[in-house]
Amino acid sequence: MGLLSRIRNRWKRRKETIVDYKIEKDIRAHPPIPQVSVPVPSVPEKEPKKEVVRLEKIAKELKRDSRGRVHLKIVFYGPSLSGKTTMLRYIFTKLEESSKGQLTETSDPTGRTLFFDFVPITVTPHVVFDIFTVAGQRRHYRQRKTVLRDADGIIFVADSSPDAINENKDSFEELKRYLGPELLHSIPIIIAINKRDLPNAMPVDEIVKFLGIEEYPIFETIAITGENLLKVFRTILKETISFRIKGPL
Repeated sequence: MGLLSRIRNRWKRRKETIVDYKIEKDIRAHPPIPQVSVPVPSVPEKEPKKEVVRLEKIAKELKRDSRGRVHLKIVFYGPSLSGKTTMLRYIFTKLEESSKGQLTETSDPTGRTLFFDFVPITVTPHVVFDIFTVAGQRRHYRQRKTVLRDADGIIFVADSSPDAINENKDSFEELKRYLGPELLHSIPIIIAINKRDLPNAMPVDEIVKFLGIEEYPIFETIAITGENLLKVFRTILKETISFRIKGPL
């Protein structure tokens, strides 16, 4: 190897040394950002959600007709002559013809219900409310229990007359016995204190206290004029749907 070649090789090695030194110096001046490993949360296998299971169970329990429509049952309950049938008649007259079926009444010559009154009301193409009233006379207690069976919502109609206060009490106590403690505190119950137009109507708070119904929604009504009846009806429909779709299992 000639002198010139040795000089070139030496210069090449020197350049490489200088470059390596510069790189090392630059690394020391600007140390690389340390890599941080971010743990990726493990995705658990999908389990059947409680809500799905709950809705499936409800769907099986709902009553359906041959057309697949869901039927929900509302019962007007209360003592004799408290205004249950009058309420149903008024509501019936306010419904559109296309949404209501035939009103069926079973009454004696004095106008008292013998077994029950009934009308089906279609609120959507898929939901029908079957509305019943019970016979209020004491001797019809077996019929009342039969009509009350499988109810999804109840409107208890109390009479504002002082003469009817004990009848109100007996009727509500009977309702409590028929429902049992579990349904009594879960099924929607609306209280309609009727005949507020009577000149001697008892104060509402006295009726509520005497019957022990403080925990329930209270409405003051006048069946013969329709005062607050549609509000009562809308409330029970809403609460019944909520109870059946969202209620406790």
